[in-house]
Order: sequence, then structure tokens, then C-alpha cells
Amino acid sequence: MHEILKALNAGEAVIYPTETLYAIGCDAYNVEAANKVAEIKGRSKSKPLPLIIGGLDMLRLVTDHAPEEMVSLARAFWPGPLSILVKARPELPDIVSDADGYTSVRWSGHPFASELSRRLKRPVVATSANLSGNPPAAVPEAIDPELLAMCGAAYLDPPWPRGGKASSVVRVLGPTSLKLLREGAVSLKKLCDKGFAVTFS
Repeated sequence: MHEILKALNAGEAVIYPTETLYAIGCDAYNVEAANKVAEIKGRSKSKPLPLIIGGLDMLRLVTDHAPEEMVSLARAFWPGPLSILVKARPELPDIVSDADGYTSVRWSGHPFASELSRRLKRPVVATSANLSGNPPAAVPEAIDPELLAMCGAAYLDPPWPRGGKASSVVRVLGPTSLKLLREGAVSLKKLCDKGFAVTFS
């Protein structure tokens, strides 16, 4: 943990485990570091970088607008692999939000990822640790050595990610209404079972 935090505070990119896959990330408030993550990965800067936090109380570091229906959704699925679209705080780098100013955030269910954000006291960028176009990694040996070499530090000890699908991404439309932007580790059925009406357009 110490080496990862040291690298984050130095503005470097790091590789760390989340509940689903390994992620490459940085301090979400560091503009240069966020741009570096996109460059290392070969990711288009028009694709917003997702964020993770270490608790529901840290949501205020990502957005100034957290209506009760969004908080209720978060309480139902966090910590866990459900990313929620929120209006990004203006202090966050442009690269973490879309053209309308929205970013995706989740409270990671992985103990290391969650604690990393809490100790940094800021949200952390969390995009899959792979070069764009290549498959994501869920085990240390699947991480591209080239990617590792370009990062300031990596945490590869257990507990490892469980693998499978990446996080699901949703946008809150109303008190019990959601738009599913990407179905991933949280299935459509799980969302519906919690009483949400889900649309796709």
C-alpha cells in the first residue's frame, strides 16, 4: 500500500486490483496524471475515465449533486461493481467526464481498492489495466509487461480480482427508474429485483 500511495502522490500511474479486474489509475484530481493514464493505455481522451471511491461519504468528492434516489441506488449495490453516472465536480479533470459533465463512480468492493481511495482521501481513476484493444487482466500474469513498465507501482498480491465482467454502468432517471448503459457484473435481473425499472434508451 505504501508504494502505491507514494506513486499516486507523486502523480504517477499505478496498477491495482478491483473486485472484477486489475485497474490502471491515478489520483483523480491530478490532471497530468489522468492524462498520463489515458496515454499509457492508448485510450481515446474522448472516453471519460471511470472513478472509484472508498465509501459512500466520499461521493461528495466526485459530485455536488447526489439526489436521494441516487443515494438509495448506491446503498443497494455498494460496495460493488455498479458504476453510477453523476455530475462531476468542476475541479475534476475534463478527462474523467463526458461532454455533458458526467463521470461514472463506484465504491469498490475490493478491500485494497477501497482502502487505497480512503488513504489517499480522494477518488482514484479505475480503468481496466490493459492496452486499448487487448483483453483486460484478472490475474497478475495476464497484465502486459509493457503496461507494468510504464507505471510507477503495482500491487499484485492477493486478494486478486474475481474476474468475469467489468462493472455495470447506470444513470438514474427517477426514484425507481434507471438507464442501463452497460450490463456487466450487476445483471439486469439484479437491478430489477431491487425494484428498479430499467430502460436502455
